[in-house]
Amino acid sequence: MTSQQITDAELAAQPAAYWTGVAYEALIAFTRARQAELGFTQPQYWLLRNLSKNDISPDGQGKTVTELQRAMGSYLRAEDDLEAEADVLLERGWLTRDAGGRLWITEAGEDARAGMKRHAPAIRDRIHQGIDDADYVTALKVLRRMIRNTGGTPVR
Repeated sequence: MTSQQITDAELAAQPAAYWTGVAYEALIAFTRARQAELGFTQPQYWLLRNLSKNDISPDGQGKTVTELQRAMGSYLRAEDDLEAEADVLLERGWLTRDAGGRLWITEAGEDARAGMKRHAPAIRDRIHQGIDDADYVTALKVLRRMIRNTGGTPVR
């Protein structure tokens, strides 16, 4: 064993909260970097998804930035500025804004959302490289159990 390797006993003694935080930051940074290379940001993708009747929006109705912030509250980061991101999408013609301040996805925005979505499997594959599905499922089951053990409610 090299000095960089850690035993199972040493690993079991490490705090899960620390490692889940490190994993979260690394995964978000990686995902956002890949998306930036492709010409869009994660919040832009989320805006399009939340406005598309073909994705998260149940009815395809327009929403204000405040409504979108509320809908995305569990996954927005402090640095995410939905108003600024929406402005970029308005300039690209992927969104329109009505007199009531509601954002609506355009046909071009729908095409862009679908194009962005096509990149998700490659990003996921890179993140999951060297991890078989059984190990991944086990890791998620453990995390979900830890959430329940601490009084939280795992979503889905």
